[in-house]
Amino acid sequence: MLQTTLWVMVKNNKIFLWEKMKWFAKWVLNWIWWKQEWEENIDYCMIREAKEEINIDIIKQEKVWIMNFYFENKSDWNLTVHLYNILDYSWKIKESDEIKPFWFDLENIPYDKMWEFDKIWLPRILNWEKDIKYDVWYDTDNWKLLKYNKIN
Repeated sequence: MLQTTLWVMVKNNKIFLWEKMKWFAKWVLNWIWWKQEWEENIDYCMIREAKEEINIDIIKQEKVWIMNFYFENKSDWNLTVHLYNILDYSWKIKESDEIKPFWFDLENIPYDKMWEFDKIWLPRILNWEKDIKYDVWYDTDNWKLLKYNKIN
């Protein structure tokens, strides 16, 4: 399975989300995520890609979860997501041709514009729960959540 990183950033009672402007999951509010390069340490992947792609310097992060996503009829899309909380960073956020950034109040998260499973796992992350693993299945014909299992 493809190995990827994903990170959640909360600051001043707001959560950072971005709207993807092209490619996979275009027009969905999401988080920054990237693919691991061959034999690359997953922690290094997250830090390297953050710097290369959107010019953020990650100062302190914490790997908190793993989620395995399975896509019906598209097994080449299956991926393992290593989820991080970004605790400290240096970045002047700006829009690019790939992302449109937003900060949302924690009490006003737009779940209706996000992946269906986000409303299940995100509240747990925001409660600082750690060391959780999920397996998640999506229908790729209509992008509906089929099922999920908490592994531990």
